Amino acid sequence: MKILKQSFRLFALILALSFALPSLGVAQQIEKLGQFTDWSAYRYSHNGKPACFMASQPKKAEGNYTRRGQIHYLVSHRAADEVRDENSFVAGYTFKADSRVSVAVGNKGFTLFTKGDTAWARNEDDRAMTEAMIKGSTMVVKGTSSRGTETTDTFSLSGFTASYRAMSKACGIEP
Repeated sequence: MKILKQSFRLFALILALSFALPSLGVAQQIEKLGQFTDWSAYRYSHNGKPACFMASQPKKAEGNYTRRGQIHYLVSHRAADEVRDENSFVAGYTFKADSRVSVAVGNKGFTLFTKGDTAWARNEDDRAMTEAMIKGSTMVVKGTSSRGTETTDTFSLSGFTASYRAMSKACGIEP
């Protein structure tokens, strides 16, 4: 879990920098591989090896909340950590302790575990989720905030496959 938390913190920092600080030159080590309809793919170096991720924001975010931070769904590869197809969701709020997040892609359902403002798929589900997203058109993610607010975020999967191929190629992984 410690490696996961450290990797995610690095990943979250890189993601935030890639969106927020490009004008300062801070994110120059992150290479944007492209924008593929509703998904973007990136590559960077992590412990001297290639790491890649793709990200999207929801087309629709629903819930009875007054304030919410940025929402992202991510899929990543990190060769240094022997990680492939890691699925994670950043909710824009702190999750209810010990809660679960449900993800529906077509008729396939998945459950993510939560910590802080992030939810992850179990390692054994990562590849199946990615395959479902390649075949799907929309993804619905449902979670509960620490205040008990239920949210539903709907993501378009348009461009997912092209983004996934670009990310995988850049990291030397067969899609």
